[in-house]
Amino acid sequence: MQIYKVGGCVRDALMGVAASDRDWVVVGATPAQMEAAGFQPVGRDFPVFLHPDTHEEYALARTERKTAPGYHGFAFHAAPDVTLQEDLLRRDLTINAMAQDDAGRIIDPYGGRADLQARLLRHVSPAFAEDPVRILRLARFAARWPDFRVAPETLALMRGMVAAGEVDALVAERVWQELARGLMEQRPSRLFEVLRDCGALARLLPEVDRLWGVPQRAEHHPEVDTGVHLMMVLDMAARLGASLPVRYACLGHDLGKGTTPVDVLPRHIGHEGRSARLLKAVGERLRVPVECRELADVVAREHGNVHASGGLKAAAVVRLLERCDALRKPQRFADVLLACECDARGRLGREEADYPQRRRLQAALEAARACDTAAVSADALARGWAGPRIGQAIHEARVAAVEALFSREPQWAPAPTTGGPQAAA
Repeated sequence: MQIYKVGGCVRDALMGVAASDRDWVVVGATPAQMEAAGFQPVGRDFPVFLHPDTHEEYALARTERKTAPGYHGFAFHAAPDVTLQEDLLRRDLTINAMAQDDAGRIIDPYGGRADLQARLLRHVSPAFAEDPVRILRLARFAARWPDFRVAPETLALMRGMVAAGEVDALVAERVWQELARGLMEQRPSRLFEVLRDCGALARLLPEVDRLWGVPQRAEHHPEVDTGVHLMMVLDMAARLGASLPVRYACLGHDLGKGTTPVDVLPRHIGHEGRSARLLKAVGERLRVPVECRELADVVAREHGNVHASGGLKAAAVVRLLERCDALRKPQRFADVLLACECDARGRLGREEADYPQRRRLQAALEAARACDTAAVSADALARGWAGPRIGQAIHEARVAAVEALFSREPQWAPAPTTGGPQAAA
């Protein structure tokens, strides 16, 4: 029995990066021998065991063969005669197909170390084409290490997989899992660039893919192209350390621009509502978590109004807060504002621009929430009011509180504006 560290932990050590976990492969052992040594079996499809002390996973060396379309269609063979080289051959990328023995020696039969130095994402063998999840994984690695490039032969293989319909066999949960992880990487735009280059984006997220080539008004979007703008917004979200729901909201905020009638371009009047409808379909198709869906819906519908909010008076600001449900969900509204800032700064030449709308609306929300609604309700009841009239009294009290804020602190006063929500969107 021989035990090796394999995969990402070996790769990360060579890159000088701390690995979050370790993977182990056992060569020359049977399941009975593993259990006799105290390992607990946990694998469903092939023999995997938990170490009795560390509880790390140890997998028996195995080979696999394709038996059906998609990433579930595999038959696995694990036996004492399977070699380490055979096990590594089935892995996705050369940089993930290295092992380390207990003496610290690196076993690198497929050139992973050289590809690390060359900053190259290259498949190990033609077997890469048998598992469509590997397209998503490679794109995610490109987002993690933006200075890595995809080997031309690997990109050609991925394009062939898309043409063969392999990507169409992916299940929603796995697509979302890899998409979510890619959104949280260092440069999310690379994920979508790679998926677009191989044709997978058009199959998995056609709502996003169609944004490239769609023009916008240059006075508001110097980058002009909607797809280019979207990538800048995602990278700004990464730069600002945004959460997954915020990054997903950034991804979906302009989907409606892909369905703007050609005869009205480059204007995109009404794209907010179209974006919200498209996001609903995407959320259902990919089974996106509710927290991400709800935030994305608010951002899609209201980002134009948030951008234009510097010119809104107190009553309009309170109505905006109410539409965003900010009074009940202040933390979510903070995320809405962050997503809007990413949108505003994800534009050519405006990456360092200030976004006072975020501070102004946050201050207005704090003033509105500080309003003593219990006292307002008690006063309304004493006047004999009920139902909607009490709600109106609370609304008016909040407007008064925001008006007082604006008058007390001039920097929050409405700014002159020459256009409505569409002008800033």
